[in-house]
Amino acid sequence: MKVALIGMLVVGVAGSAMAQAVTEADLGRLDVAAAEVTRHAAVLKASDGALAFEVDRAVALLKQEIIYLRVRLRREGTVPRTEYIDLRDRLETLRVKAVGQKVTAHPVIGDDPVSGGWIVPVGTEMDVRLQTPLSSRTARVEQRFEATSGVDLKIKGVVVLPAGTVVRGFVGSVQPAGRVERRGSLTLAFDEIVLEKGPMRLRASVTQALDGKTSEDVSRTGTGAAIGAIIGGLLGGGKGLLVGVLVGGGGTIAATDGTDVDLPTGTLLRLRIDSPLEVR
Repeated sequence: MKVALIGMLVVGVAGSAMAQAVTEADLGRLDVAAAEVTRHAAVLKASDGALAFEVDRAVALLKQEIIYLRVRLRREGTVPRTEYIDLRDRLETLRVKAVGQKVTAHPVIGDDPVSGGWIVPVGTEMDVRLQTPLSSRTARVEQRFEATSGVDLKIKGVVVLPAGTVVRGFVGSVQPAGRVERRGSLTLAFDEIVLEKGPMRLRASVTQALDGKTSEDVSRTGTGAAIGAIIGGLLGGGKGLLVGVLVGGGGTIAATDGTDVDLPTGTLLRLRIDSPLEVR
């Protein structure tokens, strides 16, 4: 009787754990929810183009987070239920926003030092140099790649991420140029940053790309703040941007001339931090 009771308890605990595990089916439901938000945004364009653009951009980033969770599930075998719930709730908030109902704003996380560290807030931009060549002709989904930061990232005058910091990412989607889909495209997402104490999870997407030759010229011009100012001017003014590609929402880099996207080693990418990063 006692053995049977223990067996029932073990089965009960295992069943509870299984019920809490994030599955591919859960991620599929997130895909459906994201598609619904996209449809609502398309309808919204007729009445409020600015809000529709905002929703479109936000859902593109959330779609990248779904890809990020899917990659982690396949690579690590598990994803915390809390992360799934958080993403599900943010999609619902976007859906409500798109259909015009009242929503409650989420608190903004600042950049003040916490517990001996710093919070790099959402929206912070950093420039990194690609160390792994990528092409829509040969890349594959979930392929890993690496880049290094070109300049110090400072908060209130304090260097939080020094130049040379390694960031890693994966290919979220790839479309080679062909007869049906003439333009090649790559979606890149960054999910890891290497700090002094070891690697940490990161969520960042590409917003702009600078060609390798121009970025080499920048490197020869100076160092530190000087390079940062030059890079900022180039990217901000559109000079030196990678010819023949267009960077869209969610980090998708698409060819504009009917060819494949080719990102050689040394390509400079501007990243946007999509989730608060705590640096200690």
